[in-house]
Amino acid sequence: MKLKQVYQLHRKASLIIAIPVLIWAISGFMHPIMSTIRPQVTTQFISANAIEAQAIKTPLAQALTINKIDSFKTFRFVQIADNWFYQIQLLGSEEIVYLSTINGMKLINGDQLYAQYLARIFLEGGAKMGKSQPINTPVSENAESIKDCCEVTTTAVLNSRSGAQIKSISPLKNFDDEYRSINKLLPVYKIAFDRKDSIKIFVETSQNRFAFAVDHKRALFSKFFTLLHNWEWLNFLGNGRLLVELLFVGLTFLTSCLGIYLFFTTGSKRVKDNDLVRTRRNHRYSAIVIAIFTLMFSFSGFYHAFGKFEKDTRDQFYSKATFQTNDIDLNFDSIQNLIQKPIANLSLVKIKEDIYYQITLKSQKPFGKTKPNDLMKEMNVPRPVIEYVNAKDFSILEHGDKSYAHYLANTFSGQSEKSIRSDTLITKFTGEYGFVNKRLPVWRVSYSTNEHDTYYVETSSGKLAARINDVTLREATSFNFLHKHHFMDFAGKEVRDFSTMFWAMAQIMLVAIGLLLFYKSNKIRKINLKK
Repeated sequence: MKLKQVYQLHRKASLIIAIPVLIWAISGFMHPIMSTIRPQVTTQFISANAIEAQAIKTPLAQALTINKIDSFKTFRFVQIADNWFYQIQLLGSEEIVYLSTINGMKLINGDQLYAQYLARIFLEGGAKMGKSQPINTPVSENAESIKDCCEVTTTAVLNSRSGAQIKSISPLKNFDDEYRSINKLLPVYKIAFDRKDSIKIFVETSQNRFAFAVDHKRALFSKFFTLLHNWEWLNFLGNGRLLVELLFVGLTFLTSCLGIYLFFTTGSKRVKDNDLVRTRRNHRYSAIVIAIFTLMFSFSGFYHAFGKFEKDTRDQFYSKATFQTNDIDLNFDSIQNLIQKPIANLSLVKIKEDIYYQITLKSQKPFGKTKPNDLMKEMNVPRPVIEYVNAKDFSILEHGDKSYAHYLANTFSGQSEKSIRSDTLITKFTGEYGFVNKRLPVWRVSYSTNEHDTYYVETSSGKLAARINDVTLREATSFNFLHKHHFMDFAGKEVRDFSTMFWAMAQIMLVAIGLLLFYKSNKIRKINLKK
């Protein structure tokens, strides 16, 4: 191909991609700003109190029997406004019920109440929550007084003494335009507060987890970004949207390669007082530097978009263990005497055919050093201490949390214990397991087969957090380093964000100079044609 033909091809391709690149660059420039205008919340982490043995007056099995629950998925303890409840995940539905540990009575609309309770703590802090006094009502007393603990809890949650009022509460079982799939966690509740900023807090009640917060500013930026950067205005095309993106981003990569080729195979004219030549020289020398980052953005963008054809199925992998009420004989005092340390929570898990109490111990470290107020900035959580006690013989399982992580990973992958090559407890978002995966802490279980399959499993929920192998790792590394500039992580998030914004702005300037060059060339061409 002759140089003139290469130049013509570069020129025409540049005009085709000018607007798409401009749109991507502007929205890419705005993306780091989104992380700085996030709505302010008091905390994203709740430090669990130690379970109070004196508050457990009705054993779990008795509470289940009172409510005619003969089987369930799992349970754990939760504290709502000073009262303790068994949080029960039922079989055959996603319903979560709350049974008082004092009298076994069901808390009406318990999951919605707990969602509101959590949302207010995340937004305003525990000090602003309405408080109740613990109700130590004996089970033998009359039915009217038995209900007091649930009634007092409901009143405390619904009648907080200060802070914004809750405008609405909605359960979400699917992602939508406001709570997008990037958030990963489902099901959640959306709690809208009656404030000027229209803030909404999304919480996962099954794990006491802060999921997301959005106010009107963040909603606007998010809409802007998804329309311009992800091209969601083409969603009506289905996977056709990805094909359109691939076409334009691939053409961008090709155009940059042609421009680099022309730079090294042609010279630059030196003509004084020639505005067109001056503009062409500006475009030529600015483009050769910026083109490196254009190649980085376009290559990683193409690779990333291509990977989206494979659906994310991680939500289909979770523990399917079930438990029968008749098989459960939970005696908290016996467990406490065995462990001899404050217990923050207690649940049930199955490892093969054996049932274990999963016991999370309360951290003994100073509260301020273990409280990640902003997970996006701090990127880590405290290292948990978890014991596993056999429900039959009360023996403690050595390395119990690791054993359960192995069991989950083997179940999800269909692999055997012999195929495991390494395992690590992950308490920080870093490297191949980034913030996009949302869940912490998790276990990294790596296999020697299937392109070095690696499963990240969350033992607290029994769910798959992420699956990575050599193929997906290459794509993720490409996107993180070439598109999101994680090669600047050593200098901190602020410097990395500056690098992303600077080179995104450079793309805007490159397109602007190119369009100016096209305009001037056309203008001169028309003048010459008239002569």
